[in-house]
Amino acid sequence: MTIRILIIGTGGMANNHATEFNKIEGVKVVAGVDTRPEQLKAFCDKHGIEHGFASLAEALAWGEFDAVTNVTPDAAHYATTMPVLAAGKHILCEKPLATNEAQADEMAAAAAKAGVVNMVNLSYRNVAALQQAAKMVREGAIGEIRHFEASYLQSWLTQPAWGHWDRESQWLWRLSTKHGSKGVLGDVGIHILDYATFIAGQDVAEISCRLATFAKAPGDQIGEYPLDANDSATMQVVLANGALGTVAATRFASGHLNDLRLRIYGTLGGLEVCWENNVSTLRACLAPGLEKAEWHEVEAPVLANIYQRFIAAIRGEGAADPDFARGAVLQKMLDRAEQSSAQGARSLAI
Repeated sequence: MTIRILIIGTGGMANNHATEFNKIEGVKVVAGVDTRPEQLKAFCDKHGIEHGFASLAEALAWGEFDAVTNVTPDAAHYATTMPVLAAGKHILCEKPLATNEAQADEMAAAAAKAGVVNMVNLSYRNVAALQQAAKMVREGAIGEIRHFEASYLQSWLTQPAWGHWDRESQWLWRLSTKHGSKGVLGDVGIHILDYATFIAGQDVAEISCRLATFAKAPGDQIGEYPLDANDSATMQVVLANGALGTVAATRFASGHLNDLRLRIYGTLGGLEVCWENNVSTLRACLAPGLEKAEWHEVEAPVLANIYQRFIAAIRGEGAADPDFARGAVLQKMLDRAEQSSAQGARSLAI
């Protein structure tokens, strides 16, 4: 039986969703939704999608689909996801799940009540090194976690590798709160928080945060939009077992286009988990090499990506992970980090 997919939102990331879902045997993207008719038509033509709708309400009234992938801007996730859940459709939603803790909790509760497959697109869960590191931690390879340091480094505000952010309106969702941006914290901070805590296998007990916004353009404004969203974030994190860690995210890391790194240390060893220059690597220092600090490469098998896992979960062939409940937990971390920064980096309980 073919699984029919509806895509809500037809911006840049939606192309990845359409391409990846159409690669999977027995899956077909059958419709798209966007309020912009020209963009919707171009998207549907590009991917061979038969139906296009100007509103989600029209698509739901039509109803000839089994699952939804929500690729709308962050601020629209709640409003566009809740009707899908009410209609009893499976859903994959882009991160972050919502823009505040209350909405994320409501979405997670509605998903659980609907009994549908619900997942959040935390794309770095696809990194082979991350999955292998998490497996090793759960198997006790490095003992009890005591310390970690994690970073997500980008440099697109220092050079135009991704495009001219100061001339192209497509970047405003990352730069202006008026456009709905939560800055680097909401955009990539969520990824590195998930990256670190998923591997550690621990909940966060406390978090403190400092956020910084830097001058980037004349008047710090582009058109009607002020460039006021945060550009850099540093956090101190206490895990449930008392382990301490630091988490950083920035768009001013010259020399790094899109790199994630975690160094995590336990009572029996340490791991270094990297996604750098689109390459996944995992290194470990374990007994008997601890006394000489000998590190070695660890093989990490490539696993199914988020799109494949979503379909597998619908077919009853795998777990729906990460789900909306995880998305809500991460949103709580983001909210506490934002609140902490507003209170002078005060440490707040999760």
